[in-house]
Amino acid sequence: MLENSTRTELESIGEFGLIDLLTAHINLHQPSTLKGVGDDAAVINHLNNRTVVSTDLLLEGVHFDLSYFPLKHLGYKAIVVNLSDIYAMNAKPTQVTVSLGLSSKFSLEAVEELYAGMLMACNRYEVDLVGGDTSSSKQGLVISVTGLGEVAEEDIV
Repeated sequence: MLENSTRTELESIGEFGLIDLLTAHINLHQPSTLKGVGDDAAVINHLNNRTVVSTDLLLEGVHFDLSYFPLKHLGYKAIVVNLSDIYAMNAKPTQVTVSLGLSSKFSLEAVEELYAGMLMACNRYEVDLVGGDTSSSKQGLVISVTGLGEVAEEDIV
């Protein structure tokens, strides 16, 4: 159930309004993040370490059922399943990008709830959300998270 009981149609604020709203509360934790959300691409400097990259795709009806999965929990899960792949390589997660495909059944409040879970995970693991994309979807909710991490070459597992 949503914490906010009002419903705002996404088309009323448009794609850039949605992006501005969702990214307004992003905190940067990593010194390697030189430029995060708000431009065409993020700029990351991992110095002498190696960069580890992982992507996970979560599809409504395949990986989750919204009748059983609260949106905030789903947002948190979307981030941490990606971070676990970075940790599995013995790397330290540093940044993520999040892309969303949203059907018309989602209100602004629903997307804010999903993003609240994502930001909760990013803050918990001190990972910077540095970009992504949004699109409309006729298939329901589509979530794609790409995680980046860093590790010394001799420590890669």
